[in-house]
Amino acid sequence: MTPSSPLIRLESIRKTYGPVVANDNISLDFSAGKITALLGENGAGKSTLMSILAGRTQPDSGRIMIDGELQKKFSTQAAINAGIGMVYQHFQLVEAMTVAENIYLGRHDRFWLSPKRMIREATELGQRFGLQIDPSARVDSLSMGEKQRVEILKLLQRECRILIFDEPTAVLTPQEGEQLFEAMKFMAAQEKAVVFISHKLSEVMAVADDIAILRKGAIVDDIAASEVTSEADLARRMVGRDVLLHVDRTPLEPKQVFLETDGLGDAVLKDIRITLRQGEILGIVGVAGNGQKQLVETICGLRPPETGRVRILGLEWNDFFRNMPWDAALSYIPEDRQGLATCLGLDLVDNVLLTTRQGFTTGPWLNRGKAEQKTRELVGQFSIRTPGTGTTAARLSGGNLQKMVLAREFYRRPRVIVAEQPTQGLDIGAMEEVWTILLKARERAGILLVTGDLKEAITLCDRIAVMFEGRIVDEFSTEDSEKLAQIGLMMAGVPSGRDGLSSLS
Repeated sequence: MTPSSPLIRLESIRKTYGPVVANDNISLDFSAGKITALLGENGAGKSTLMSILAGRTQPDSGRIMIDGELQKKFSTQAAINAGIGMVYQHFQLVEAMTVAENIYLGRHDRFWLSPKRMIREATELGQRFGLQIDPSARVDSLSMGEKQRVEILKLLQRECRILIFDEPTAVLTPQEGEQLFEAMKFMAAQEKAVVFISHKLSEVMAVADDIAILRKGAIVDDIAASEVTSEADLARRMVGRDVLLHVDRTPLEPKQVFLETDGLGDAVLKDIRITLRQGEILGIVGVAGNGQKQLVETICGLRPPETGRVRILGLEWNDFFRNMPWDAALSYIPEDRQGLATCLGLDLVDNVLLTTRQGFTTGPWLNRGKAEQKTRELVGQFSIRTPGTGTTAARLSGGNLQKMVLAREFYRRPRVIVAEQPTQGLDIGAMEEVWTILLKARERAGILLVTGDLKEAITLCDRIAVMFEGRIVDEFSTEDSEKLAQIGLMMAGVPSGRDGLSSLS
């Protein structure tokens, strides 16, 4: 390989799934010492292309060149041997194993690696990159954000020279994101090729050296980041139209209380007191692992409250969930869209029926034809890219799968909406659509928005509650500019400068 040659070269890559062309004759270079951002709308073919590069998917045609050498029968093991590592948007972890065991899983260079040494080295690795996590914790006990950290640490531990990050900051706080970017820049400075997939244009503008844009499976732009004049310019190149990512949040008069917790507590939660009214959006923000998961699961009926009270639509927790109606009640949009929100092996109609079946039944009879018609309508309304309603959920891109979940849950006309990272993995155009839908939905509903995206929280929410170590450490209006400026510190457990926080102990 000459000094000017790319570390990786993809030539005329094509991949189809039946009638769907995921990658259409793509040629792209990734150079050592540079961070290349790969952009595109949901379903544009980004994840398929990176899966091919990681050896998990075989292209129908085309060539992969690494160090100038043609790769034949390119497999997952061949990719690993070539120094390619990828943090997937959907985690590739063994849930029953510890953090340290997952980080070192697959190591062949040592005959024996003691558990104590794994824990020590994993701790040092997390500290070095600012991604601290308990290495002895079982993965199935972690939040989504903590699992993301394990995926990143796996990649960093392997010291790969070709690093692919698929939406790595989706469940990270801004501070964690900045730490990751510093790590990515450090890797590039070591002459590694870094590939960065993100829908957050501000991140791309801040960290990328080169930008490649996919649209409908084809490369439409391959330029230096210095040629992009603004985020608006980048969005236009990606979507093919002007995208402002601005919504009009006209304040509504809050009406009756739809959700209320009083002294809610368990092993993690401590004296949670929140009130949610029709006509408002209450944002819950905080570093992953500070009780958001437990709070959401309790409100949505997945675990009973241990202490304190939860009232939903005027009913106590037990009474509400004893016979909850399928519509005009509570809708839950989970963060884990693959493992909890959907069944990947079922088609789209059956996935819609998961929470709406009662709306298509008469006695014991299911009107599947009616359900299929409604599913087609929802696919059109939410611009879900799919060959048809008979497609399995596993065949959808992450963003399109998320839009399917949103379509299903909003069809239920809920009065209480618990939306957990609702725009995670969505492109900027789809994000704008979801924001508009949420604001429209609050006219008849109260919305609890759990998000790690502070811009999203500030844009949509009427009030924000910050969680730290299982507590609501402060709650304030989004009109309070002084408190908004301190959110990042509150999320890290630093008390605010005013009377909102007196003690976190």
